[in-house]
Amino acid sequence: MAPPIGSGTSTPFPEVLAAIDIGTNSVHMVVARVAGNDRFEVITRLKEMVRLGSGRGEMSHLEPDAVDRTVDALTRCRQLAAAHDATVFAVATSAVREARNAEEFLARAREEAGVDVEVISGHEEARLIRLGALQALPLWDRDMVLVDVGGGSTEIVFGRREVVDYARSIKLGSLRMTRSFFPDGVVEPGAVASCRRFVRGRLAPMLRDASGHAFDVAVATSGTAEALTSMAIAGTGDPTPQTLNGAVLTRTALGAVIEDLAAATTTEQRRRIPGIDDARADILLGGAIVVEQVCDALGIEELVVSEYALREGVLLDGLHRLRGGSLHHLSELRAASVHHLVELCDDDPEHSYQVRNLVLQLHDALGGRLGLDDDDRELLHAAALLANVGLFISHSAHHKHSYYVIRNSEHLMGFTDREIELIAQVARYHRKSRPSDKHPEFAALDDADRSRVRAMAAMLRVAIGMDRNHDGAVDRVVVKDEGGVVRVELVGTAGADLSLESYTASERSGLLSEVLAADIEVTVG
Repeated sequence: MAPPIGSGTSTPFPEVLAAIDIGTNSVHMVVARVAGNDRFEVITRLKEMVRLGSGRGEMSHLEPDAVDRTVDALTRCRQLAAAHDATVFAVATSAVREARNAEEFLARAREEAGVDVEVISGHEEARLIRLGALQALPLWDRDMVLVDVGGGSTEIVFGRREVVDYARSIKLGSLRMTRSFFPDGVVEPGAVASCRRFVRGRLAPMLRDASGHAFDVAVATSGTAEALTSMAIAGTGDPTPQTLNGAVLTRTALGAVIEDLAAATTTEQRRRIPGIDDARADILLGGAIVVEQVCDALGIEELVVSEYALREGVLLDGLHRLRGGSLHHLSELRAASVHHLVELCDDDPEHSYQVRNLVLQLHDALGGRLGLDDDDRELLHAAALLANVGLFISHSAHHKHSYYVIRNSEHLMGFTDREIELIAQVARYHRKSRPSDKHPEFAALDDADRSRVRAMAAMLRVAIGMDRNHDGAVDRVVVKDEGGVVRVELVGTAGADLSLESYTASERSGLLSEVLAADIEVTVG
């Protein structure tokens, strides 16, 4: 077993880990607490643009000023990690990997910043990036190709579950392309075409080697992909989501973004494009062309964005270096994250799980009539379990607090921004006022999603009424859909008195009656 990378505490099973990614363009650190089932709760993050790979030539030499900036950033990382008593794992990628004076930088990082840095290979970088993405997206059981365009290199990896079928690191990156084709961020006539030809040539060996590897989903990670996706969303006029995790960047939208970037011939002009990241305005076109050419080479029509990448992969890999264990928990990513938030915020989880059981029985009987499908069932499942997490803040108006907790939690992994919004809104409307266009968040949904929220919240209200005493007295629900009348029969556990549950469920059935356009009759079996 390899020893831990980096500095920090020496306890064999630490409570807090920190991962530092020293890239060509920036230094990123994430500090996280180890939770149950090898999950992480992020405590803090630090990011500094250091442009370590900004030297002249083919990234063969780290310039003194870039090394100074990076060592200073690592010093701040070490201080922040020490404040949380974190064990540190630090890795360096393309810029250090290729530099002839890498040992000088590593010695300064160790002696001046107090951080031991491991220089990882391109193949290992690809593996760790994929491991990070699997913590953010529910793709464990799917054939996936992952594309990560960094400052100095691009990692492409094919795999399924814990198996990496093919991985390659190619010397293509946003900073590298900018220095070669768009120096100082200036786009000269013919530069875009030249850059495209060069990238296609560099991708040819990968395309030949990877031709036998199939995939049914393509994932993009890291800053270039996130910046391009933000611009694509801004170009539609839609509001920027709170998280880009799970967002989709289509090849068509990518092409439109590249046209906008290429038409702005200077960095200052590009900074005026809606949605652009100012810090990347000088180098983004080079990275965008790499993404474009990878998509065209592999026939990718859309990319799913993962906000987790190398750092999160290093965290999980580091934990497994110390503890051992398997990665199978990633197969139930979404469910595990919901259960974790319940554990953190719900002081009566048995009630929430009982409500979950009851509302899913309602969905299975009435979901088709309400226009809901299996994807909606999963969202309803989550909303039922999380409806009461707002009690963690206050009992008063806790349904509103539940919306806030769900909407802003970093614990819900594998869900898109839209899905988190729908879960939060169903939880918000589990009691008190009905869904209304007077509420800005509900009004912002499209017609189809407003209908989904109404239907799911209607069933959740009734299910909560079925466990009014919080004692699990209702064993199951029998639903008879007779068109104009829907009969809901409560079947209790042995000797249970369900009069209160029957009354409360009936009292809370008004919204369900409205969305079904039917009378609701609640009886006791």
